[in-house]
Amino acid sequence: MRVLVLVAPGQGAQTPGFLIPWLDLPGVEDRLREWSSAIDLDLIHYGTKADADEIRDTAVAQPLLVASALVSARQLCATGEDVSRLAGAVAGHSVGELAAAALAGTLTDAAAMELVRRRGLAMAEAAAVTETGMAALLGGEESVVLPHLEQLGLTPANVNGAGQIVAAGTAEQLAALAENKPEGTRRVVPLKVAGAFHTHHMSPAVSVLEAAVTELPAADPHTPFVSNRDGQVVTSGQELVQRLVGQVANPVRWDRCMETFKELGVTAIIEAAPGGTLVGLAKRALPGVATLALKTPDDLDAARTLIAEHASPAADLSAE
Repeated sequence: MRVLVLVAPGQGAQTPGFLIPWLDLPGVEDRLREWSSAIDLDLIHYGTKADADEIRDTAVAQPLLVASALVSARQLCATGEDVSRLAGAVAGHSVGELAAAALAGTLTDAAAMELVRRRGLAMAEAAAVTETGMAALLGGEESVVLPHLEQLGLTPANVNGAGQIVAAGTAEQLAALAENKPEGTRRVVPLKVAGAFHTHHMSPAVSVLEAAVTELPAADPHTPFVSNRDGQVVTSGQELVQRLVGQVANPVRWDRCMETFKELGVTAIIEAAPGGTLVGLAKRALPGVATLALKTPDDLDAARTLIAEHASPAADLSAE
């Protein structure tokens, strides 16, 4: 049995100009202009002309990442079929969960874009209260790293598996970590984010999102959705949306998501644009699983071949 998992990346995956090649595909520019108008944010400008500092802004980065994940994933089937219906599961890392919720059918693409715009603004406002940030610790044992972070007052905001934990906290706490990294940790790498996401610093944003989803239609997912909270498969649309709200101020357990992929029998993972981070983790944590990151439209043919080989039911996704 073959099982395909479709994943969407989180904040920090963006790079200047990464949307440029996607605009050449039919319908992509029109869709981005429609979403830009709806959320009052010029996605095309930020995805093509903005520099690294501009797209580091949380209020910009989050909608940009969800938009890119959706437009790239929607191109995976040249025949127009919904690729997520061919997947054994979908998941997203942090803000990528909103793209995954749309791919799973719980939210419409338009609703996901509206929600991520509110999320980004609310988290940017919360981040402005205190100078905070995040840093990835590469290597080291969890049993050593976690107590060390606690001693410094830092939160393990992302437990990503494959020897990677992301710490979040104030600028002073992160500076102390850089000077005094845990035993066994090879490197401490500052992330391209503007706040201590998935920590108590984001509590004000939770209240904003709770109000935003009060009347949000949420269908039950048609494809199993693997949640960042605990790696559990969520089958209720309402529960999924509530998890999206709470996720903002709670750690991302991507390690448990990958454990669930393994339990589901994953044989292939495709990461939507701007892909790379999550398949990198999968290569280390899930040896033997085929992986592909969508970086540009040049990757689509290889992705379609992978889908045809690993989707259930198998499908011919090539153009006529």
